[in-house]
Amino acid sequence: MLRYTLMRLGIFVGCLGVVWGLVYVGVAPRGLGDSNGMWIVLLSLVISAPVSFVALRKERDRASVQIVQKVDRAKANLEANRNQEDVADDTARAQGQTS
Repeated sequence: MLRYTLMRLGIFVGCLGVVWGLVYVGVAPRGLGDSNGMWIVLLSLVISAPVSFVALRKERDRASVQIVQKVDRAKANLEANRNQEDVADDTARAQGQTS
């Protein structure tokens, strides 16, 4: 998961550099007044999102599999704990009825 996040951040930083260069050269329009920095960041986010979606498909699938495995383990542990509580409760009730 960390690898995917770092790769995503790298794509954003790359897009940020390209957009900054295009705005600096004058190919891309500048923001209004003092908003130029915000304009560059927002444009970089808009460009990096679809690039990341396409370029990181395999890495995203790997991260998704890891998350699903962790969730399944947590569910199994929760179910095991529930079963232990049920057994303990049934045992306590059975002992209470025989007394």
